[in-house]
Amino acid sequence: MKMRLQKIIAEAGFASRREAEQWIADGKVKVNGQTVTLLGSLADPAVDKIKAKGKLVPPPEEKAFLILNKPPSCLTTTTTDSRGRRTVMDFVKKVPVRVFPVGRLDYNTQGILLFTNDGHLAKKLLEPKYLMERTYQVKVRGIPDEKKLNRIRKGIRLDNIPTAPIEIKVFRITGKNCILTMKLTEGKNRHIKRVCEMIGHPVTKMKRTHFCNLNLTGLPLGSCRFLSPREIKSLYKAVSPSA
Repeated sequence: MKMRLQKIIAEAGFASRREAEQWIADGKVKVNGQTVTLLGSLADPAVDKIKAKGKLVPPPEEKAFLILNKPPSCLTTTTTDSRGRRTVMDFVKKVPVRVFPVGRLDYNTQGILLFTNDGHLAKKLLEPKYLMERTYQVKVRGIPDEKKLNRIRKGIRLDNIPTAPIEIKVFRITGKNCILTMKLTEGKNRHIKRVCEMIGHPVTKMKRTHFCNLNLTGLPLGSCRFLSPREIKSLYKAVSPSA
C-alpha cells in the first residue's frame, strides 16, 4: 500500500514527520535509487527500496497488539536487568514480532499491561489529553472514611500540582484493612501510592484491572494474549479526533 514518504520514514523510527519532510526537501531521500524532493510523494514500503540519509528504511512490521497479566516482582523494561530480576519481556519472548510495553507498572504492581509495535498509537494512548482510563484494585492499611475519599475524588496536590479527580470507592473490607477501586486518567510517578499516603492509608498491594477498554477476564497471572480485531479498533477509536 502506497503512503507518503515522510510518514514511512517517521513510522520506521528514523525521524519525526517534520524532520523527514526536511530530508526530502534537502534531497536526502531516495526511492529505488532515484532522489525524491517533492513533498507528498508516495511509495510502497513493502515493495520499494527507500533510503533516508543513506540508510535503508526497513519494510514495516506487521502491527501486533497483546496484553500481559503482569505478575508482581517484575520490572517493566525492554532491556535485561543488571541485577537479574524478571522483566515483562520474559513473558512475551514467544511473540513472533518485536513489541514493547505501553507505559509501565511498578515492580510490585500486577495486572494488565498493553504491548504493541505501533509506536504512534502507543504515544497517543499515553498522552493526557486523550483521558485513557486505568482502573486499579488497591489494598491499603486501615479503612478510609468518606471525608478522606472525597479528598482524593476532588484531587490532591502532588509536588505542589493538583491531581485530576479520581473515582474511588471501597471495594471490600478485609479485617482492619480494605481494598479500594480507583479509576484515573493520568499517571504521575507512584501516583496511587503517594495519593493514598497523603490520606494516611499506605498501599500494601495493587493490581491494574483495566486499561482503556481492555480487561483481564480469563487471563491467568503471567500469561498474555493477542487482542481481538474489535479491541484493536476500539484503541484507535479512543485516540481519533472523532472519538
